[in-house]
Amino acid sequence: MKLRRLTEADADELVRAVTESLAHLRPWAPWAANGYDADTAAAFLREAADEWANGTAFPHAITVDDAIVGVATVMRRDPRDLVEIGYWLHPGHTGQGHATAATAELVEFAFGLGGVRRVQIWHDEANVASSGVPRRLGFTEVERRTPSRVEPIGRRVGVDVVWELRRAEAGSRGE
Repeated sequence: MKLRRLTEADADELVRAVTESLAHLRPWAPWAANGYDADTAAAFLREAADEWANGTAFPHAITVDDAIVGVATVMRRDPRDLVEIGYWLHPGHTGQGHATAATAELVEFAFGLGGVRRVQIWHDEANVASSGVPRRLGFTEVERRTPSRVEPIGRRVGVDVVWELRRAEAGSRGE
């Protein structure tokens, strides 16, 4: 498994990976509910480039043998010391440690961003598979919350489980 920055050249491969994963993604990812096509991928990749440029999100391709098998993204949140990591995998590549390995790399990437002291992972309570990633990486469950708007899709319970990992800033004392 390798991570690399997504680029606009990834459009066709991203469409393939997402299209093959739609049944797997729909219960958890509202963006997958209406399908995925070349226009959707192109818009996502343009937005990804803009987000990298302005430092608000950092989408990465998760690859195996140079093929995209998922995406993992670091997203800046308010307050500025907080980032969130989100991820998805093609169903043919789940259960092999790829999401955990990708997230572990992105945790280090996130803590390397200026001022970041907290990394969070959120998932729907019913998405038990996603809970394994933060557990294996030493995150602590800090909250369960009902989002203001719950998408009526798949197996969603409508309760987000929030996991957090904290680190003191370099040079700080005792936090």
